[in-house]
Amino acid sequence: MGIRKNRFKAAKTVSFVYNSGMHLKCIDNKANNSIERIKTMTDHLRSKFENLELNAGHGKVSAFMSMSLGLLSICAALCFLFPSVLTTPELRPLYSRHYEVFYYCLLAGIFIGAGFGAYSAIIKQNRYGFYGLCFSLIAVVLGCGLIQAPALPALPFYAGFDYFVITLIILGTVFIPLEGFFAKNKDQKLLRVGWVTDMKYFMFSHVGIQLFSFLTVMPIQYWITHLPHNPIVPYVQAQPIWLQFIELLIVVDFTTYWLHRAMHEVNFLWRFHAIHHSSEHMDWLASSRLHIVEVIMTRFIATLPIFLLGFHTSAVFAYLVFISFHAIFIHSNVRFRFPYLRWLIATPEFHHWHHSSEKPAIDKNYAAFIPLYDVVFKSVYMPNHLASIYGTVGYKIPNSFVKQFTWPFKRYVNKLKKRFGKDSV
Repeated sequence: MGIRKNRFKAAKTVSFVYNSGMHLKCIDNKANNSIERIKTMTDHLRSKFENLELNAGHGKVSAFMSMSLGLLSICAALCFLFPSVLTTPELRPLYSRHYEVFYYCLLAGIFIGAGFGAYSAIIKQNRYGFYGLCFSLIAVVLGCGLIQAPALPALPFYAGFDYFVITLIILGTVFIPLEGFFAKNKDQKLLRVGWVTDMKYFMFSHVGIQLFSFLTVMPIQYWITHLPHNPIVPYVQAQPIWLQFIELLIVVDFTTYWLHRAMHEVNFLWRFHAIHHSSEHMDWLASSRLHIVEVIMTRFIATLPIFLLGFHTSAVFAYLVFISFHAIFIHSNVRFRFPYLRWLIATPEFHHWHHSSEKPAIDKNYAAFIPLYDVVFKSVYMPNHLASIYGTVGYKIPNSFVKQFTWPFKRYVNKLKKRFGKDSV
């Protein structure tokens, strides 16, 4: 009896393990199928919308405007509907004070996008104009009668969709015309190769603003509270805001200069930074192509002196707005030379040489704002002509967002697999 009972238990155990394995295999297959579908959609998006010439007269420009405004309107309507989940807490008081302004901006975006879509779809018979029109209609449905959603309790986690929408509208409005009128590379298209990947980076870095704050600002704040009182802080805070602003530019750029240099000279760090250099086209959107590990390291190193020295909030806010805009500007596709400023502050010409794949320019021009650091530490390269060839040398970096995320780790994963006797990927 006892033997039969034990055999029955063993059979049940084997059956359970087998069924669990089959269930896990089924889940794995479903996950792989989902990944394949996403990959197929992304490849389709690249094939249709990358390296695309927006010629006037064919309905392409109006279709592009319609789809862009339609998608942004959907994101904005969702922010109105779910403010405690999809908006940044720091901006919510602004929305409350100027609610009507943002509401009418949303309506304007919806109707302008619908107008472009109707023109492209009906007059020019462009199917993408019809898609843009559909996006606008979805935004109307989301916003119709529900735009004044009841105030929800503050949640511990949020996604910065509002930050993404507002920043994209502002930067697109400034830099797309600027690059159109003053392009350095006039043959470069607005919807160039790689813009889809860069847009994903842009969206991720803005929507995931809380994640980056959690991984950078919060650890520093916790550490600072456990340090003894810093006697320098009262002297720093007693200075005028404009002087603190200048000091921030000098101090933070010095710390980030050495981190940036280390990212080029230390092989482990370079594998993350190489993602940023993988873009073969320079424009305002290319500045967003940053691996999450690099973003965390850079923000941590940049934030550390700000908290240690106790700069005033107003000076920090002014610095962050200015340096963020400047970082995008120096990546932009513009032909400005700034002959009298080129050694005082970093210009597009200066930073484009940092991204150049020409041999003399490799591992040069590390400073984000003050070229003097490169002059002093002998890492400057500024010939009389402009850079024209970009990208990494000796590395074949994949084009997709997900593959770029995993690429820096593959070398070490392969080493582990070889060590344990498995074939490398």
